[in-house]
Amino acid sequence: MASVDRHRQITDAVRRAGQLSVAELAEQTGTSEMTVRRDLELLAEQGLLERYRGGARSVLLRGEEPPFALRANDGVEVKQRIGAAVAEMIADGEAVVIDAGTTCLAVARALARRRLTVMPLSLHATNALVGAPQLRLLLPGGEPRPGELALTGPLAEASLAGLRFDTAVIGCCGLTAANGLTAYDLADAAIKRAAIAAAHRVIVVAEAAKLSRTALALVAPATALHAVVTTDDAPHEEVDALKALGVAVRQV
Repeated sequence: MASVDRHRQITDAVRRAGQLSVAELAEQTGTSEMTVRRDLELLAEQGLLERYRGGARSVLLRGEEPPFALRANDGVEVKQRIGAAVAEMIADGEAVVIDAGTTCLAVARALARRRLTVMPLSLHATNALVGAPQLRLLLPGGEPRPGELALTGPLAEASLAGLRFDTAVIGCCGLTAANGLTAYDLADAAIKRAAIAAAHRVIVVAEAAKLSRTALALVAPATALHAVVTTDDAPHEEVDALKALGVAVRQV
């Protein structure tokens, strides 16, 4: 098993169980306890779990979002497909605001060579767009959240309030037809709401698992969305329910 796959398996197992011993993780991964100990030290340094003598415990409470460092290595090819599909929906010359998150980062990378005006709402996406030859880059204010590097707070909200965009590309912690678009973090939810209010069209990007999930903070009802780009394994009940509300759903 490749180390990146083993690290993901260890992190997922610890998150599900709450805590696991080195021996239990060695059995689950089919590797030696010495290898597991090295893996745990590395994962603890990345903030993905907490190390204790003889094992590791999750750093997440129930309902919290996994760290950016973990999500960035998960489903990379799927996020690239979603990013490419969103890029096809955006015309040259548009003004676009791009939300934070790993899927939105894939969208930013897909738009880097386009003739657009773009405001990214995270430093990760900003780095992906800096130096793009045809792209006009607008930077908001705000305070970057550790790890996520999402820009939040009153300065970011004020930046959005003073502009009008053709399209907002919004990331997703949870989305259902009944409960709408939701986020784990209250400050993140406020920025998403501000971006939606500043845009003529709202495109939500969501991996399949997000379409059956509801997080703590309401961002917007599903009827406020114009389109959702997700994968072809998204739950058909939610896809049909969103379409019934007038939301265009594209599966890739």
